[in-house]
Amino acid sequence: VIPQPALAPRRKIREKAMPFLGVAVVLLLSLASPASSCTEQERGALLGFLGGLMPGGNGGLKVSWVNGTDCCKWEGIVCSSDGTVTDVLLASKGLRGVISSSLGDLAGLKRLNLSHNWLEGSLLTELVFSRSIIVLDVSFNRLDGHLQELQSPNPALPLQVLNISSNLFTGHFPSTAWGAMKNLVALNASNNSFTGQMPSSICTNAPSFAMLDLSYNQFSGTISLGLGSRSMLKVLKVGHNSLSGALPVELFNATTLEQLSLPNNFLQGVLDGSHIAKLSNLTVLNLGSTGLSGKIPDSVGQLKRLEELYLDNNNMSGELPSALGNCSNLRYITIRNNSFIGDLSTVNFTMLDLRIADFSMNLFTGPIPESIYSCSNLVALRLAYNNFHGHFSPRIGNLRSLSFFSITNNSFKNITNALQMLKSCKNLTSLLIGINFKGETIPQDETIDGFENLQVLTIDDCPLVGQDPLWISNLENLGMLDLSLNQLTGQIPSWIDGLGFLFFLDISSNQLSGNIPTALSKLPMLLSERNAAKLDTRFLELPAFWTPLRQYRTVGAFPSKLCLDNNNFTGVIPPEIGQLKMLDILNLSSNSLTGEIPQEICNLTNLQTLDLSDNQLTGAIPSALSDLHFLSRFDVSNNKLEGEVPSGGQFDSFSNSSYSGNPKLCGPMINNDCNSRPSSASGKRRNNLRPALVIGITAGGLIALILNG
Repeated sequence: VIPQPALAPRRKIREKAMPFLGVAVVLLLSLASPASSCTEQERGALLGFLGGLMPGGNGGLKVSWVNGTDCCKWEGIVCSSDGTVTDVLLASKGLRGVISSSLGDLAGLKRLNLSHNWLEGSLLTELVFSRSIIVLDVSFNRLDGHLQELQSPNPALPLQVLNISSNLFTGHFPSTAWGAMKNLVALNASNNSFTGQMPSSICTNAPSFAMLDLSYNQFSGTISLGLGSRSMLKVLKVGHNSLSGALPVELFNATTLEQLSLPNNFLQGVLDGSHIAKLSNLTVLNLGSTGLSGKIPDSVGQLKRLEELYLDNNNMSGELPSALGNCSNLRYITIRNNSFIGDLSTVNFTMLDLRIADFSMNLFTGPIPESIYSCSNLVALRLAYNNFHGHFSPRIGNLRSLSFFSITNNSFKNITNALQMLKSCKNLTSLLIGINFKGETIPQDETIDGFENLQVLTIDDCPLVGQDPLWISNLENLGMLDLSLNQLTGQIPSWIDGLGFLFFLDISSNQLSGNIPTALSKLPMLLSERNAAKLDTRFLELPAFWTPLRQYRTVGAFPSKLCLDNNNFTGVIPPEIGQLKMLDILNLSSNSLTGEIPQEICNLTNLQTLDLSDNQLTGAIPSALSDLHFLSRFDVSNNKLEGEVPSGGQFDSFSNSSYSGNPKLCGPMINNDCNSRPSSASGKRRNNLRPALVIGITAGGLIALILNG
């Protein structure tokens, strides 16, 4: 398991709604009350909208939206006491089609919510620049095109909340429109494809403007918002763009800021202590993957309300300031992948209410700080890839809520003691402790118990000696087991099929021997899709980095894997292995396996990787392997295979190296024509004919001589 830095890809995400926004909408809705009737014009406008939807894409509205009936009683419609339609609330109805311009005829409409549907086309200017609408939410649809500029000066528009996030909008963000939006409070345009400069006049034109989310777009240039000391801005999210330059000084004049989120941009400079101290109302500070350098300033301790701190994937260095221990509300901190140094004990964690802490991939030294064991609510702790050393403290048992714990690649000692201490953490689901405990013996002690909730266990690359320990057989919820790159001996234990949730097994690069047991072909999670559906779908408390650029957020997202390579296994490949229909990766390379490749392997229709190289396999490559449509990596090199290489399907993409070291293989894929060389059987027949031919010719000659004599 190798955690690595990874830039988060641009993707659709669902941000938490701002509490103040939700309260505002509820208060606005409370002013409306059901009415007895609506006007003919309003009924026609609503039916016009219904007519713009695709057949079968009206979300069942036709049941109640009937012409001639009171539209105030229609589904999703709210009217005021005088019969005016004030609200059209049709979120998550499965609507498909376009937004009809007839909605612009609803002169009293105040709130329009069409979010979480499949609506297409452009966003109508009649709605954005309406003289009545105060809340407009069309998020999570498939609207596209450019946003239109305001063509002529208008008096102040009533719009307060505009949510166009998670659509397909492109082009530059309009600049002239905001002059008329003096009442705007919240704008969410995240998860689109806007380009160019960020809009710079929103905050100055709208004195009550409080929330701006432009994250997950393609904005470039510098951050310039025209912020002043009178700004009411509380939330600023512009992460996952291509913004550059230093953090603007004006940004720190927005002393009302509660959430500042700028991750995954191309910023530079340092975090100025005098500036950050001004933002005393901050609850969330996210400057991860921005390119910041320098130290964390001591003034961070003045952020008494700070709950979440993200400074990961930067170029920061130095020791952590002891003042960090003053952030008593801090619940989430990640500073992974920087160059921080020193002893983590400089920070007193006793006063913090930590839930998740990630200090991985730095240069920290010393033992795990004792004070962190006071964080009884800690759920996830990652210390991987540092220079921590020493033994585990008995106080680690105080972390009763701990679910995710990773110390991979440090210099801890005494694995038996470590496991005895950790078994008190009854809620552990992920335990990653590889690349530690150099050369120790893996404990066989059956008293190691208490890991009944464990789903992920990695003790790789230590290298430990001994045999597969019996106590692992008691981990009834274990889904992933990695014991690779050790010096374990003996055979695969017969109890392996008793791990009912196991779908990921890596015991490669050990000294295991014997036959591959048929017990491996009985792992329930690999037998059927129905069983695989039972895997835990909850998110991991911290993402797991299994490759340099790939992170996993759930256990079930990992590939189903069976890696027995680089051992001393002998015998044949058991044909029962073809029962593992859910298997994605099968690696049996670098052993001493004999016999033929079983035809049953062709039943592994989900297989993406099949590596049987460096064995002593004989016979032909099964032609039905070409029907494995997901197979992207195939290697049978350095065996004793013969006959024609399969063609078609994925086999047309594999290189010659997949078959090298098998001189009796032939086929166009390896530039060895099967017709140009005899098979071993036909060769024997030809060789057998030669003596008979010689005898025949000799006898014929003698007869001719006799007859002619």
